[in-house]
Amino acid sequence: MALLHQPHIRNRLLASLLPDDFALIEPHLEAVTFELREHLFRAEQKITHVTFPERGIASIVADTEEGRFEVGMVGSEGLIGTAIVVGVDRTPHTCMVQAAGEAFRIGAVELQVAMDHSPTLRAVLLRFVHTFIVQISQTAYANAGYSTEERLARWLLMTHDRLEQDTMPITHEFMSIMLGTRRPGVTIAVQVLEGVGAIKNTRGQILLKDRTKLEEIAGQAYGFAEREYSNVFQFPIKREQ
Repeated sequence: MALLHQPHIRNRLLASLLPDDFALIEPHLEAVTFELREHLFRAEQKITHVTFPERGIASIVADTEEGRFEVGMVGSEGLIGTAIVVGVDRTPHTCMVQAAGEAFRIGAVELQVAMDHSPTLRAVLLRFVHTFIVQISQTAYANAGYSTEERLARWLLMTHDRLEQDTMPITHEFMSIMLGTRRPGVTIAVQVLEGVGAIKNTRGQILLKDRTKLEEIAGQAYGFAEREYSNVFQFPIKREQ
């Protein structure tokens, strides 16, 4: 396998690693692709790999008696498999691909060995775990206190952040699963957002037309977790002399 060059990596977490830390895990990184609706791991099953998306989005979803809903999402800003970073090999949640893409993955054992060898590597990955916990808590806050239209606006903004394109291949059915809302409610919310000119809805796709308007609708449901990510990764980890 050809050596990976860190400056060419799109995943922001891998790109932020100290060169020595990247060199430590680079031999174990495997290029993979993932398809829409593919499961990267399932609830209560052993997590064998940690995945760093280059393109695409994975959703962390909870299955309840009321149905399945999203608790968090990960794109090129982070990693999939946060449980491994904190020393746990399974989780009550399932990871499902929301948007197909490419990634690098590393075996859970190999990553744990590398973290044991390098405190700075562990520190960077734990920073992401912290920001992901903030995102999950913000999702709970949004679900508890905001309307379907506001929550949908937040979710579309988060998806747009990670896809980095205005056309998003998303169906009403998939949005209803991710928001934990019945499909008719999502359809009405889409119509509201389309009516104010924030998006255009076509079969199987959402076109973002006015991001500023979408941010106004989402209100304080969006932005808190995103600012925390920027703040946490504003200052690089330094190796102790």
